[in-house]
Amino acid sequence: MGVLVTGGETETTRLRAERLRKLKELKEAGVNPYPYSFERSHTAAELKERYEELPPGSETGDAVRVCGRIMNERNTWMFVDVYDESGKIQLFCHKESLAADKLQRLRLLDKGDFIGATGTIRRTRAGELSVRVTDYEVLCKSLQPLPDSWEGFTDVEARYRHRYVDLIMNPQVRETLRKRSALVRSMRDFLDGRGYLEIETPVLQTEAGGADARPFVTHHNALDIDLYMRIATELHLKRLIIGGFERVYEIGRIFRNEGISTRHNPEFTMLEMYQAYGDYHQLMDLTEEMLLEIALKVTGSSQVKYQDVVLNFDRPWRRVTMREAIMEATGLDVEAVPDFEQATKEAARLGVELGDEDTRGAVINTIFEEKVEHSLIQPTFITEYPVEICPLTKAHRSKPGVVERFELFIYGRELGNGYSELSDPIDQRARLEEQARKKAAGNQEAHPLDLDFILAMEYGMPPTMGVGVGVDRLAMYLTDSPSIRDVIAFPTMKPLPR
Repeated sequence: MGVLVTGGETETTRLRAERLRKLKELKEAGVNPYPYSFERSHTAAELKERYEELPPGSETGDAVRVCGRIMNERNTWMFVDVYDESGKIQLFCHKESLAADKLQRLRLLDKGDFIGATGTIRRTRAGELSVRVTDYEVLCKSLQPLPDSWEGFTDVEARYRHRYVDLIMNPQVRETLRKRSALVRSMRDFLDGRGYLEIETPVLQTEAGGADARPFVTHHNALDIDLYMRIATELHLKRLIIGGFERVYEIGRIFRNEGISTRHNPEFTMLEMYQAYGDYHQLMDLTEEMLLEIALKVTGSSQVKYQDVVLNFDRPWRRVTMREAIMEATGLDVEAVPDFEQATKEAARLGVELGDEDTRGAVINTIFEEKVEHSLIQPTFITEYPVEICPLTKAHRSKPGVVERFELFIYGRELGNGYSELSDPIDQRARLEEQARKKAAGNQEAHPLDLDFILAMEYGMPPTMGVGVGVDRLAMYLTDSPSIRDVIAFPTMKPLPR
């Protein structure tokens, strides 16, 4: 079945049949419609820059070779708009410069075909830079009809499902992915410039740890064991710290078997970085510095417009404890909540619905998520999370019941999560054993007991700071994209019925 973007299935089938007829005619004329290469001399952008001063109505003898996709033709193929990745160049196909058989054969081409053209540079009286074509080659005969225009291809599901058509028709989609690439490059430049080493860690793991998430499960036939697709890179990056590296990071694909929404995709990209001898105070400074630098490089400004709100990435960012944030929003002082029973009563009083929370800290965190998160528009660090929900984090050095953890929120959404990392193997084992009990009781998002990680910690891990930053969500902010699917080249989609 074709991409149904120009009409019903019958219309699409008819147009495809017409293209197949033209393909047959090209082959019968001795034309290879799928050649191996074409040697280009200039891109469209290079020609526009080189001949910027060429006046209207003038012509040069400069020979060029250009190529790209046909997106429009006028005056019975006299004028052809060809697009390469850099932009548009107009082809001028006239009987004075192009052989009669070649001129006639243009009618076997269609919008969407690729063409390579040889010719000379001219500028029309209307001011359009053009190539006077002396010869051309068919580089690819397309069989599927393209939409008549971008306005003819607006169905969101179709755009995500057939992203290749979306990319052809909408330059803004290509620009979004270019900015995402610039974001990742800027992130690497920042970390590499500060002595961090990028090291890849396993995607397939015997234990899926490092986050509260449900993993995907697969089976390794040769070993006859189940393996999990990673839900975080944390535990392996910490093994590298234990092994003697002092600054490590990975920008990698993460997989979580959870729902799909404008903010969630089952596979996504995350930066995780770890540094020995630092704590979460230093980590907040570093995170601010990195994200400000990335915003400046990708957008050219520290003031980033997102969904009609201007996000200010200038430092310093607000830092507030979870206790203070809840008190500001609700008047509740969580320090006055002594236990799980009282926490559930306070949640009910505030109209917060609870799920499978089983500790005081988990209830307090849910109150925060329901009553505070949405209001954190400008970059804000929320600090001092309850110890019960942070099995990999050091206890606060002076405040009982909380840990040295922060989460970074922008536009009411979590963007980053950082700790003073727990380095006591005995404490770590006790916390993971408690998580394992929850997992055995049916909590599919609880941490497993990774005994090899505990063993690694017993060899000694120095004081360490570590953070994870969602690359896709950051890309959303820096490209003003309302959905995470807009910044992922090929988002996860439910297959169409066959």
